Amino acid sequence: MPQTLATKRIGRPRSQESQTAILEATWNLLQTTTLKDLSIEAIARESGVGKTTIYRWWPNKAAVVMDAFLEKLSPEIQFPQVESAASAIAVQMALIIKAFSGDYGRILAQIIAEGQACPDTLANYRDRFLYPRREVAKAIIQQGITNGEFDPNLDLELAIDLLYGGIYLRLLVGHLPLDEKFAEELPRLAIATLRKQLTVDS
Repeated sequence: MPQTLATKRIGRPRSQESQTAILEATWNLLQTTTLKDLSIEAIARESGVGKTTIYRWWPNKAAVVMDAFLEKLSPEIQFPQVESAASAIAVQMALIIKAFSGDYGRILAQIIAEGQACPDTLANYRDRFLYPRREVAKAIIQQGITNGEFDPNLDLELAIDLLYGGIYLRLLVGHLPLDEKFAEELPRLAIATLRKQLTVDS
């Protein structure tokens, strides 16, 4: 189980059973409501855990949602254990596209939207979801460079933006679908770019 924001907050030791009930209740409520309309009161009613207990472990509803999101999604988007870095990236990108095409994507978009008005929410998203996954992706890309699969002159941060930026564009703008065709074509085209020996004219 990933370390949640609740485990980091100082206070009386939490009950694992109560935390699980809160996160499950939050996820269930998000199937019929939005983060904007969700309330701590509703989470307390659904989970059977007191509102004061929830506030003791989380600073706001967005933090509860973030923990529920991570609890559900994290196991589903891991890089596979394969020798080829390109294959690992392609499989993981397809997993993310599939995940983001449903409830995970809808809720993540709401977290990011909430973060536009709440810097703490956006920082929580970056620190606990975005940055750790970028570090793993950088390690895979570096493996590909070491194995001779990718251009040794790659800028790792830019390479990650190239791989995943289009997924977030479709998720947040909705101009085109996160469908199977996209899950096949985007990794192929993006990885082909990482393999190119790029040159710059002087």
